[in-house]
Order: sequence, then structure tokens, then C-alpha cells
Amino acid sequence: MSIEIRLYQESDRPFLRTLYLASRRAAFSWLNTEHFRLEDFDRSTLGETVLVAIDGGQHVGFASIFIEESFLHNLFVDPAAQHHGAGKALLLAAHARFTSHGSLKCLEKNQRALTFYQKQGWVAIATGKSNDGDYVLMHWHNENVK
Repeated sequence: MSIEIRLYQESDRPFLRTLYLASRRAAFSWLNTEHFRLEDFDRSTLGETVLVAIDGGQHVGFASIFIEESFLHNLFVDPAAQHHGAGKALLLAAHARFTSHGSLKCLEKNQRALTFYQKQGWVAIATGKSNDGDYVLMHWHNENVK
């Protein structure tokens, strides 16, 4: 099947809220996830451009970006739909909306995500601290893509 990437529509909200909650609980096992809520999606994507991945008529993921800063804030794929190209398709769609570069922060303990971004041409350039733990600041440039 072919993965379609399109802009967010309000009718996507219920599914994306559920996907965001389930994906964060699965990916961030080292955190206390009891305080994660469906409404976190609304706060986390406020003012951002949200891209939605559809595969076979089903929502399988989303990415949210700050266009003005070429900053990828969120990229989540339904755990049941991972390893089928949705993450890469979302990332390529984000790249297309960036200027010649982009940036993101990824928690150090999220090794699967760090490996994924590195395979897609993202380069770690710095580290920092957040409420959820240490993170890696990564940059992407058109010439990084293989």
C-alpha cells in the first residue's frame, strides 16, 4: 500500500489524540506516563503545521512542525504500524516544508528514534536537558540526504 501524507483536518483530532497518547506511553517507558492525557496532543501541536499519514484508509501517524523555524516538534507512528514507511514518509514531507535545513530535539533514551533520524540524514550537534531527560539536538541539511 502507498502511504498518503496530507495536512491535518479537525476530523483527525480524536484518532491523533489517541495515537499520541499510546505512542508516548510505548516510546517513553522510562518516564512516569500516568500523567499523560489525550488533551496533551492539543497543547503539543498548538500553532504548528500538522501532517497526517494515512495507509489503506487508516491513520498511522503524524508529524508537527514549526514552519517558521524549520523545527520538527513531533513525529509519532502508531506502534502497530511501525516499520512500514510512515515515519520516513512523514519526515520527507517535513523536509519539503523546511528551508534548506531543519532541526529537532530527541530524548537520549529514545534510541530507536535517534537511530531512525540518523539513518535519514540527521546529525547530532549538541545535547541539552529537559523535564523529560537529556536530549540530543539534531540538524538536517539537504546535502545530508543519501
